[in-house]
Amino acid sequence: MTKIFSALLLLLFVLASCKKADDSPVTNPVVVVPVSDTMYFPPINNAEWSSTTPAALGWNQANLDSVYAYLQLKKTKAFIILKNGKIVAERYFGTFTADSNWYWASAGKTVTAMLAGIAQQEGILRISDKTSQYLGSGWTSLPAAKEDLITIRHQLTMTTGLDDGVTPDNDCTSPACLQYKADAGSRWAYHNAPYTLMDKVIEQASGASFNSYFQQKIRDRIGIKGLWLPSGYNSVYFSDARSMARFGLLMLNQGKWAQASILADNAYFNAQVNSSQTLNPSYGYLTWLNGKSSYMLPGYQVVLPGMLTPNAPADMYAALGKNDQKVYVVPSQKLVVIRMGESAGNVQLALSSFDNELWGKLKLAIGY
Repeated sequence: MTKIFSALLLLLFVLASCKKADDSPVTNPVVVVPVSDTMYFPPINNAEWSSTTPAALGWNQANLDSVYAYLQLKKTKAFIILKNGKIVAERYFGTFTADSNWYWASAGKTVTAMLAGIAQQEGILRISDKTSQYLGSGWTSLPAAKEDLITIRHQLTMTTGLDDGVTPDNDCTSPACLQYKADAGSRWAYHNAPYTLMDKVIEQASGASFNSYFQQKIRDRIGIKGLWLPSGYNSVYFSDARSMARFGLLMLNQGKWAQASILADNAYFNAQVNSSQTLNPSYGYLTWLNGKSSYMLPGYQVVLPGMLTPNAPADMYAALGKNDQKVYVVPSQKLVVIRMGESAGNVQLALSSFDNELWGKLKLAIGY
């Protein structure tokens, strides 16, 4: 899997621009506009993206510079802050440029959750449906009665009850790897395999490939670039940093893009960004939630007290991926913050110490 992943990454880097970049702001065309509470959406057919300045927002530039220094130290490749949709900060480090591509890792899970909501909105599936309705009987090694307990909603909430400790590869999606651990809905465990099979569920429901359905329903409608590419059992999204920021802006606006309703089902969106179950209240539909009383982490069956990220605003929700790929959304501050790069420290599948450290520094710069 590592070799395939590395090869895909190398291919994208070859296709991307190779020009040298430093950690200074990029020079893509932007239009500096006065501060406004009106939400801005960049055009979908060109590189123009309006900006504002930290000074215009009353942010502390010295502390923001400290954020940039910290990001460089932590092997960051791209970092963007949006306020009301406008670019406040955009930095690239080393040889990485605005045209370079990088993997989202599990931050792409949140995209899949929104796509499932769109599919439900279109009436081609219901998240209350049994997964076997789309994958067929015997998609797991469970007895039929236990398999039929699993619904699409369980896949979206990491509560399928399938064993996340299967060796040697718990990403394996073959029936032999999908073994019983608990009844669906009774156990929370971060498990890639049931999530990965959401691709097949959506393909069966829509009659289109997962890439094609995503392109039609989200990517091309909001100007995202990139592609889902296979990596072992998984499918991983690769794009430039601004594409990641565009998705964050779509989330900030609750599935709306300017006058277009990408996800018009407000009830579904609200469910996605709120506690989806009581086992891990800090998890919605494939989306991490701040501000809850407790949380669980990938690979552990321990409930930890407190918020995911104490230094961040309580209403923040996030798409989090391995090696610190981040899409943070803060409705109260009308902020989107994205980070692409190598692991900032210890390799983690989602949350890491980087999250709280970064938000501790952003708090000083932004002053929320």
